[in-house]
Amino acid sequence: MKIERSYRSWSTRDGLAPFRAQVQETDLYILARTQLQQEAEEAVIRFRHQLEAYIKGNPLFVESLVPLPMDPLAPEIAREMLVAAQKAGVGPMAGVAGAMAEFVGKALLTKTSEVVVENGGDIFLQSSTERRIGIFADCSPLSMRVGIRVLPEKTPLGVCTSSGTVGPSLSLGKADAVCVISPSATLADAAATAVGNLVQGKGDIERALERGRAIPGVEGIVIIVGDAMGAWGEYELVTI
Repeated sequence: MKIERSYRSWSTRDGLAPFRAQVQETDLYILARTQLQQEAEEAVIRFRHQLEAYIKGNPLFVESLVPLPMDPLAPEIAREMLVAAQKAGVGPMAGVAGAMAEFVGKALLTKTSEVVVENGGDIFLQSSTERRIGIFADCSPLSMRVGIRVLPEKTPLGVCTSSGTVGPSLSLGKADAVCVISPSATLADAAATAVGNLVQGKGDIERALERGRAIPGVEGIVIIVGDAMGAWGEYELVTI
């Protein structure tokens, strides 16, 4: 199934080279100091292979909607997903998009001093300049009008968004967007799913924020439901 990601055309490059890394279902949009498409695709293949091999022997990893016990024999990317799932109270696959963005991004940091990796709304970034990250929220009037200001000293950082109305990822909620910020993009992704599952309507925003702020490692949350928004954390919201 092809997923149209038109929001990528709204990104500003600020002198960084844009390219995509596409391997099977994985489709990353990347900005870096130099063109690193081949290196990025090699990294995607490597981490996908690690996950696929692990899942083959541990099918519950992909099926479970609740945290699983830690497995010291799992590859690093799977272990990171297991840890994030335990903190957020969700299944390990809730963090897979953020994990892929993070692990590929960190692999590329051996070749570039700056990188932004976007994977279906989940972002890992290392930047030497201030960045403003817009929040895509489907048909909400706030979609791509509200953003998060990220200072370079706060990176590397994960900014991940879950939605009950956009995209193929499983969400039990109905929020237009739940954006979570964490030093770990894997955790940010898992936490966004956990928080998003609680939002059935505008009246759930405050309760969901309380749930999110209790997850260790979460530094910021933005929830958008229609024309309503709630936010918590250390980061400044800006107009896009």
